[in-house]
Amino acid sequence: MLTVKIFRLNPVSVNTYILYNDLKEALIIDPGCYIDEERETLQNFIESKGLQPVQLLNTHCHLDHVFGNKWVYETYALELFLHPNEEQVLQFAPQSGKMWGLVFENYEGPLHFLQQDDIVKIGEDSLKVLLAPGHSPGSICFYCEEQKFIIGGDVLFKESIGRTDLPGGNHNALLQSIREQLFVLPDDVVVYPGHGDPTTIGHEKKYNPFLQG
Repeated sequence: MLTVKIFRLNPVSVNTYILYNDLKEALIIDPGCYIDEERETLQNFIESKGLQPVQLLNTHCHLDHVFGNKWVYETYALELFLHPNEEQVLQFAPQSGKMWGLVFENYEGPLHFLQQDDIVKIGEDSLKVLLAPGHSPGSICFYCEEQKFIIGGDVLFKESIGRTDLPGGNHNALLQSIREQLFVLPDDVVVYPGHGDPTTIGHEKKYNPFLQG
């Protein structure tokens, strides 16, 4: 069984997730740690729980979700897993950081690509990869069918959706992704988004103003 721990980090208030099992193996998803104190917060939690990080994942590679990739790689020797359509977004992230006044050192280690329906294994637990472009060209979500939750990145928020005015964004594609990849899941599936509070598929079907009609 997986435990989901949320850290709200950096000036953009991104949700960084650590998922860990009973064997104390851990996944790090979208490490948004930008300053030393945030990196220490993650490291202290990992050490206090006696966790062994085993995989680094990005839902997508906008700068706020990748600030900590390099630190995770250097600290835990974890190489990055992402969708291939995000490689160019990752490469652009430092330039984007300069534009936003958030300069950082980018991850430059090996890349491992995930595709639709791939399975991320952590002990006896598994997460299914769902490709959901629109906010970013290779946005992916990680769905735990057994425990009915999804790590959704910036695809779907509580009564909102990801912005589509950044390079590679596509509003119609995002709506299609949500309807075809997420809204087909059971209503009680919990959505852990890239920003803000968790929601459920059923709540968003009923109340999300971007997805009515």
